[in-house]
Amino acid sequence: MYDPTDRGTAIDIEVNDRLRKTLALILAGGRGSRLMDLTDWHAKPAIPFAGKFRIIDFTLSNCINSGIRRIGVLTQYKAHSLLQHIQRGWGFLRGEFNEFVELLPAQQRTQGENWYKGTADAVFQNLDIVHAHRPEHVLVLAGDHVYKMHYGKMLAHHLAAGADVTVACIEVPLEAAKGFGVMAVDEDDRIVRFDEKPAHPQPMPGHPDKAMASMGIYIFNAQLLFDLLQKDSTAAGTSHDFGKDLIPALVKSHRVIAHHFQDSCVMHEGAREHYWRDVGTIDAYWEANMDLTTVTPALNLYDESWPIWTDQPQSPPAKFVFDSDNRRGMAVDSLVAGGCIVSGAVVRRSMLFSNVRVNSFCVVEDVVILPNCDIGRHARLKRCIVDQGVVVPPGLVVGEDAALDAKRFHRTEKGITLVTAERLKLLGA
Repeated sequence: MYDPTDRGTAIDIEVNDRLRKTLALILAGGRGSRLMDLTDWHAKPAIPFAGKFRIIDFTLSNCINSGIRRIGVLTQYKAHSLLQHIQRGWGFLRGEFNEFVELLPAQQRTQGENWYKGTADAVFQNLDIVHAHRPEHVLVLAGDHVYKMHYGKMLAHHLAAGADVTVACIEVPLEAAKGFGVMAVDEDDRIVRFDEKPAHPQPMPGHPDKAMASMGIYIFNAQLLFDLLQKDSTAAGTSHDFGKDLIPALVKSHRVIAHHFQDSCVMHEGAREHYWRDVGTIDAYWEANMDLTTVTPALNLYDESWPIWTDQPQSPPAKFVFDSDNRRGMAVDSLVAGGCIVSGAVVRRSMLFSNVRVNSFCVVEDVVILPNCDIGRHARLKRCIVDQGVVVPPGLVVGEDAALDAKRFHRTEKGITLVTAERLKLLGA
């Protein structure tokens, strides 16, 4: 069995060399419809997260920090803001050193002239570009999850196990496993069964309440991947998807290995969990941002050894003004990005992204406010998300009357309200 702590100098040198010959492909074309109005004009990977980042920045930063500097980003749904972000924030790699982040929008490059029909088809439609880079291994990644992972350790496992394909996996509650690819492994972590989104997930041995789920992260030996995609492109009855079609079929004929996320998760000292979040619902997105406002959040954004890179505006420092008893600009247990002004308002347990203004006599509690918003005087906002660029009218109250919130805005079962410009316009605000 693979031991992630048992690696000598020889394997380190080999892995570093193989990392330079690895091509990472980030699948970033999905809408993320469960995020409701947040993805009306932006693909899910482009949604802001953690005060100053975009969701895709975490996957891109994992690549750079792991030593992978040949990266393709496959886009499709309303990709303008995502393309713009990557062009502005990820252009620091040097082409003369064979480093790059290439943008691969859906271009109907194949004879069928279709948009991407599935995750495998997205890679197939760019196969000529992938071929041209002559990779030894192809690392396939999702661009819409938040986590810190050393892909070099996963590649080391792949090499040590003599794998054809390696699938990263994480333990999830059994009920939640219905939304994942669920696998069973033998004593050597070889996958012996793989079921995509099963109605009745198979629990882990000895853990009846948990299942081993795919993270949608795969390492393929390059030539095998090329052959598989060519075969899948003409197969009958396929949905052209890695999890639904390619991986389950490979389990029977090839050496497919499970890599445990705990063996490559990047954690800070004293961390209480192997942090990985699918922030694909309004509730999950709000909760993940709120966790960052706690004293010791599960995700460490302050780790200088594993920085999260991004494009960010050149903004002035955050500013807090007025200090009288009835008009004090303050923020407690909150993250406040550059360019923000809290003017005689109270902010508690909240996340303020860049260039947010909270005007006098406002109370903001347990709120995520996305960039470039203006919160009018005397507004009271609780347990909500304010979308990008929203101008909240003076005196608006959200989070105190559930029935009224549900009538005016989208409100989740857990009581999180999504405030958008379109909904405010319908209200005549």
